[in-house]
Amino acid sequence: MSKKTCSRGHVFEKSSDCPVCPVCWSGYYRKKLQNDFPETISAPALRALLNAKINSLKKLSIHSEADILKLHGMGPASIPKLKSALREKGLTFKK
Repeated sequence: MSKKTCSRGHVFEKSSDCPVCPVCWSGYYRKKLQNDFPETISAPALRALLNAKINSLKKLSIHSEADILKLHGMGPASIPKLKSALREKGLTFKK
């Protein structure tokens, strides 16, 4: 674990090289970047999608489930939530 300080002065520890401050992310940034993803998706999973330039369910639908699971921060618990959100929009993961 390494100790880091974000630009707003929050001190936090991370075991990876991820620079995201969990304090900042849990508030302002998550609300700003949520888009049409479900609110129940975890912060690491949402960051994984955004870091991969996937910022909408429509963009998510051009990827396979297997490809999404390979993203750093994406866990298997997020897939059913994403599938449900895709289904509500009439979309699916790429086969």
